[in-house]
Parts: sequence; C-alpha cells; structure tokens
Amino acid sequence: MSLTVSPSLLSKAQKGDVPLDDFLACIKGSLPYPWEIIASLSERLEQTDADHVDSDVQPPSEQARAQLLRLLASDSMRNSLERHYGMKIAFRNCGHVALFKKDRLGAEYEEFISPRSQILNQRPELVDC
Repeated sequence: MSLTVSPSLLSKAQKGDVPLDDFLACIKGSLPYPWEIIASLSERLEQTDADHVDSDVQPPSEQARAQLLRLLASDSMRNSLERHYGMKIAFRNCGHVALFKKDRLGAEYEEFISPRSQILNQRPELVDC
C-alpha cells in the first residue's frame, strides 16, 4: 500500500474530488522520507538562481527507498507535489532526484532525463535498488 488513508479522506474521495491540501497531507504523513527530500530540494532551488538542484544521496534504509520509489512511481502523487511546489520533479535511479524550475526546463533538464544520462549513471550496486 502506498498511502495510509484516513476514513475521512476516503469518505471525501468517495463523494467527489479530494482537495489538494488533504491529499498532500496524506502523502506527507504516509511517505515522510521522500516528502522531506522534495521539500528540502524545493527550498534549495528557491534560494538559488540555478535551473535545478538535485540529491544523489542513497536512502538510509530499504523502507526509505521503498517510500521514495512509491512516491515517484505515482503520477497523482508526483503531479500533486509538482503543483504544490511549482517545480518539475525528475528521477534517475534509486536516490537521484532533481527539481527543475518549470519555466526553465531546457538543456539541463533534457540531459538529466536522457537515455545517455541514465546509462552513464548506472553503477553495479544500483542494479537491485
């Protein structure tokens, strides 16, 4: 299971749309490790003139790794975080996450998500991450 959903949030979903803030609170409570990574990257990006910031820190545990993968594999969670922070999330492997300024998605973004970059960033210890 990706998220721990409260009965009240489930009820809201059954009745119609889920408010973004409620969904974000569910993500934050259910997946604290990737939430902190994205929040930290967003804060760093806001404090710089760079087009992007990234983190290549491997998660400290299998539980943290699983949380990160669950968040980044879900379009709804990923898109909600992108809307919340106003940034584009890019993911390469295991723990390599980057945030890009949406209005500056250029050559650096294209390189980060390119097949070439994916190949160049492979390491034997990441095969089963």
